[in-house]
Amino acid sequence: MLRTNVHLLSYVEQLYKELTSKDIILKEYPKGSFIFNQSEKSSKVIIIKEGFVKCFFSEENGKDFIVEFLGEGEIAGEIEAIRNIQCLCHIEALSDIQVYQFSTNTFRLLMKQNPQFNQLLINELAERIINTSSRASLQQVYSIKNGLHKLITLQERQHLRISKADMAAYLGVDIRSLNRVLKTIKETDSELLE
Repeated sequence: MLRTNVHLLSYVEQLYKELTSKDIILKEYPKGSFIFNQSEKSSKVIIIKEGFVKCFFSEENGKDFIVEFLGEGEIAGEIEAIRNIQCLCHIEALSDIQVYQFSTNTFRLLMKQNPQFNQLLINELAERIINTSSRASLQQVYSIKNGLHKLITLQERQHLRISKADMAAYLGVDIRSLNRVLKTIKETDSELLE
């Protein structure tokens, strides 16, 4: 639901102290900022220090699909830097965030010359494959109610506010379907929505 990576964050904080300010910078983005825009060229890779973002695709029909919510220690822009392609999706700040920001050139250099960084990156990519597969399986097997329950629990635990539109986009349903499930929950399990 909300992915974090304390090992990568810890290592990048160490790199930040060791590298020059032109190699890695600490940057802030306010809530609502788009850090990456789908189909645009990017020249950076970020690792989230504080806050959280949503990673989502915008379809041609105007619908959004949220791939994941990313929190502290999560990386974005790495696939585009590795493959030298345009941004695959949008990354929008859902809170004020601080990120460690690399140029794509610095990122590629770290991949080639820093085995520890490279291993952390490989572990992160493997973890994403596992999480994506698990989520796809769970969405096929379990109901929207189950996924919604997890989102509501996440909100409470992390003190987040996720809009209905974002919940629907994450669950892969329209808002009307989400509202029907919310109504059912309110009638049968109202304590969940308190």
